[in-house]
Amino acid sequence: MGSKNKLKRFEENETFVNVFQPTREEVVADSFPLKGKWNSDFFKNDNPIVLELGCGKGEYSVGLAQLNPDKNFIGIDVKGARFWRGAKTAVDTGMNNVAFIRTQIELINHIFAENEVSEIWITFPDPQIKYKRTKHRMTNSEFLQNYKKVLKQDGLMHLKTDSEFMHGYTLGLLHGEGHEVIYANHNIYKNEGSPAEVTGIQTFYENQYLEVNKAITYIQFRIK
Repeated sequence: MGSKNKLKRFEENETFVNVFQPTREEVVADSFPLKGKWNSDFFKNDNPIVLELGCGKGEYSVGLAQLNPDKNFIGIDVKGARFWRGAKTAVDTGMNNVAFIRTQIELINHIFAENEVSEIWITFPDPQIKYKRTKHRMTNSEFLQNYKKVLKQDGLMHLKTDSEFMHGYTLGLLHGEGHEVIYANHNIYKNEGSPAEVTGIQTFYENQYLEVNKAITYIQFRIK
């Protein structure tokens, strides 16, 4: 994407009512105005809030919002030029149950209050295979405890990935730490039984993986 195109998207994001781009300082200072008030002040309903972390173009957030009009969805990514696509689609089609935030994932407990979130989706994260340290891996122990801070007590986690490594690493960690694995499938299109929203929404990159017969995996779990 050219820098001119990127700039245009950044400018357009500023005009979207469903896009929030707080500064890091504002977030860390706990002065983000919607923290604890997403239902009352933005969505203006009591429907469950679902996050997609590392939402990329926002395809999954928009897809989930279309499938579940009785839930509110928020896509989070550090790259606003990416989720411009999802935000624009939502605005153009009049969807009022989806929003996007440009921020770092490790800061979500400054943007949401305790027990404010019902579900979290992690879709096709970078498995960070090359790195011996796991600190950037989105299902490591530290990240899980961060998610737990904003999730309701029975809150659900979803991991959908094309990385067998990420699938195996996460399953091992979940079992090792005593979390509740509700459902796991190492090839969702070959083995039946996955929820409809797992197989019913396919991102641009997922379609590319499927064209070369790459297995897509899924885990549903609760953090203890």
